[in-house]
This record gives sequence, structure tokens and C-alpha cells, in this order.
Amino acid sequence: MTILLACIGVFASYLPVVGVSVALPVIQQALDASTAELQWVTDAFILPTAALLLTCGVLGERYGRKKVYLAGLAVFCAGSLLCLSAQDVVLVCAGQALAGVGTAALLPSTLALIGHVCPDHRVRARAIALWTASLGLGLTLGPIINGVIVEHLSWRWIFLPALVIGAVVVVVGAFLLDETKAKRAPHLDVPGQVLAVVTITALVYAVIEGGSGDWSAAKVVAAFAVAAAALVAFVTMELHSSGPMLDMRLFGSRVFSGAAFVMGITLFAQVGLVFALSEYFGLVHHASTLDIGIRLLALNGITVVLGPFVGRLMNRTGPGPVLVAGLVFGGVGALCVCSFHASTGTANAALLIAVLGIGIALALAPITTIAMNSVPRDLAGTAGAANSALRQIGSALGPAVFGAILTDRTVAALPGHLASSGLGPADQGKVGGLVSNVGIQAGAFLRLDTPAATGRAMSAYGASFTDALHVCALVSGIGMLVAAGVAAVVIGFRNHAPQDAARPAPAQPTVPVAAADHG
Repeated sequence: MTILLACIGVFASYLPVVGVSVALPVIQQALDASTAELQWVTDAFILPTAALLLTCGVLGERYGRKKVYLAGLAVFCAGSLLCLSAQDVVLVCAGQALAGVGTAALLPSTLALIGHVCPDHRVRARAIALWTASLGLGLTLGPIINGVIVEHLSWRWIFLPALVIGAVVVVVGAFLLDETKAKRAPHLDVPGQVLAVVTITALVYAVIEGGSGDWSAAKVVAAFAVAAAALVAFVTMELHSSGPMLDMRLFGSRVFSGAAFVMGITLFAQVGLVFALSEYFGLVHHASTLDIGIRLLALNGITVVLGPFVGRLMNRTGPGPVLVAGLVFGGVGALCVCSFHASTGTANAALLIAVLGIGIALALAPITTIAMNSVPRDLAGTAGAANSALRQIGSALGPAVFGAILTDRTVAALPGHLASSGLGPADQGKVGGLVSNVGIQAGAFLRLDTPAATGRAMSAYGASFTDALHVCALVSGIGMLVAAGVAAVVIGFRNHAPQDAARPAPAQPTVPVAAADHG
């Protein structure tokens, strides 16, 4: 029952993630939102999730994983309710942020609960594979469910299914879940938490604002400077803290450092490319929210289908070989997107995206298993929090960076495609000015005086956007292939069981995080 409730909680929290992304064109038209505002709709959820995961993991270890899990679900439901009643972009972002806070609490708690009830590493690997499949199921069904809702109701109702499921699990879990805590209660690291929030928020803010405006603008430069200063202060403080939020000595382990890099790059590449593909289908193909969800089934649905298989495969070969194979598949699949053009058919697109989906399905469960097996079982919440934090940091930077690439490259490529489109100078100037001022979302309402002129303008816009998509695919594919190389060299291919007793010796007995080297 614990594994089931943990999986349902993760499923509910991930229903709106891609579901909201594919509904962005509808939200943009309903709320008259800019490209930067739409990126904040996504990142408003991811940012607090990434920034608060480590602290929420400590809270679970200290006060009880069941309490933190149920509290997280309750806060997530409150955020969904706020989004459901929102009348402008600011309130949608506020609701998304509140839901992100709740997700930050429930993610490490679910992994900790699974780790507690599954002491055997083989059983734990299968349970984590189911956990990953549940996450993938939320990513898969979210766009489909939201597509049906948007087709028949207001976009606001896309937040209702997750709200209902979360509320039911809170009630059921209050009666059926057992409470667990760490044997040694770790300390809270308030200064570290504040600096982590400042670092992540400033970095993502700089990328979003720079990509939608001017990289040399004072506010963008200042945000990058704040992020860099906060990061240095965070590392320095964590190194000297008696109870750090993230024990920096973990990065003395080659395997832990490699796993951290691989997790961040994988989620950056995956979520960023999903964001780019959602925009491509919506703005170039003018697909409905439901159609976008169906097209992305080839990516997220495979995670669900392969989930049980991946768990058994890890038990036979170890997580290392499965991880490397997944990253290679994912990198090749991402590079296949470079073959897309403005009129690529749904079947061809789905076939190429499926290669990326296979890679992601093979990669996510092994890297999570490696993280969970790297610490003693009573610190499973801390391991889950660190794993999920890296997952969410990559997820936050993905839409920000890829959104900036899409805007910059589309605007840069547009003049050339307009020049060869057959449009007159006046119409070329009108289209170029609209895209420059509004951003890539101009494709949703690009109209000229005649249908023929509109068709030429849309063709030029579609070709420009597809050029930008190719750059995103290159960044994603190369990133995953580099991550595959790092995983092969650093994590290796040997099958390692968890080493509960082996971990770096902390300077003080209250240090909450330690890891075994699986190299």
C-alpha cells in the first residue's frame, strides 16, 4: 500500500507538468501572455520544487516522512485550486509556485517511504522503476487529459484532475500510511536553504529575461552576478556548516559527482526539448492541445510501458549499463529531431520522438536507483531529495534555456526566409516587427491582409522556427551523449549492491548526508 500511495502521489504531482506546457498556446491567447510570461508559468512550478527539495528531505527525516508527504500533497492541492480560479498570469504563476512547494515536499518523502519498506536492493530497484513509471504516466496522461478538457471546457479546469486525486490520497494516506523517521535527526540549514533559493531563482530569471529581451540589460547582468555570488556563498557555507543541507564532501566521490552531472543534464535536455516540441506542434502545426498530447505520447508513454522491464533489467546487469544505453538512445533520438521540417507528418514525428522516449525510459530509473543506493537506508529521504533536486534544477533550466534559443534563433533566421517568401517589403517588415516584439508566440495569431500573404508569412515563420528547433535538438542530443560518456567513465558498468555502511566520514556526527562511492 505504501508503494501504491507513493506512486499515486507522484503521478498526481506530475499530471500538470507537461499538461500545462501543451496548453500554453491556449493560455497565451486567453490571458494575453508574452513568451517570457509563458516560460514563467512553467518555471514557477519547477523553481520552488528544485529549491526546496533538499530542505523538505531533511524535514521528512526529522519530523516524519508521512507527515511531510501528506502536507506536501495538501499544499499541492491548494496551489492547483488557486490555478483553477486564476484570472491572470500572475495568479497562475502563484498557484504553480504553491504547487511546486508541495511537490518539493512529497517527492523525497515518496522515495524515502519506498526505501523504508523495501530494504532489499532488488525489491527497491523494482519499486523505484514503478515510481519512475508513475512519474512518466503523469507526464503522459497530463497532455491527453488536458487536451480533452481544453477542447470542451475552459483551460482553468486542466488543474482539476490533479487536485481531486491529491485530495483523495491525502485522506487515504492519513489512515493507511505508517510514520517513519531517520534514526538520527538531521539539522535544518536555513542559511543554506536561502542561498539555494537565491541561486536557482536568479539564474533562471536571468536566462528567461535575457532570452526574451537583451542579454546585456542591467537586470539580466545583475541577476547572473547575484546567482554567481550566491552559489559561491552557498558552497562556502555548506563546507563550514556542522549540519549542511548538502554535504559538499559528497562531490569528493567520483560516482556521486558523475551522477549529479548526468541527472542535471538528462532532465535539462529532456524537459527543454519537450518544451520546444510542444511549441513547435502548437505554433507551426497549429495542433490543438489534445493533438499535442497525442503526439507526445511517443515520448512519455514509453516510460510507462518500459518501467517494469527496466527494473528487471537493472537487477540483471546493474544500473550502470542501462543508464549508458538509455543516454545514448536519448541523445540519438534528440539528434533525430534535427530532421524535422515545418511540414513533418505526425507519424514520422512520433517515430523519431519514440527513440528519445526509449532513451529517457532507460535512463531515469537507473540514475534514481544509483542515488538511492548511495546512502544508508535511514537517510533515504536525503538521497531522494538530492536526486529530485538535481532533477528539478535541470527541469527548470531546460524551458528557460530552450525558450531563449527558440526566440533568438527564430528572430535571427526570419529575415532570410521572409526574403525568399515572395512577400513585399512592407509585409516582410510587418511580420519581422511582430515576431521581434511579441516573440515566438506571434505564430499563434500571425495574419496579413490576404490569405495568400498570410500563407507565405506562416511558411517563413514555420521555417524559421524549425531552424531554431534544430538548434535545440543539437543542444539536447549532444548534452545527452556527453552525459553518456561521463556515466560510462565515472559510474561504470559493474553491478553494485547498496553499501549501507560505507560512506565518507563526516566532520561532525550531525552531518545529514553521506554517500558511498560506487565506482
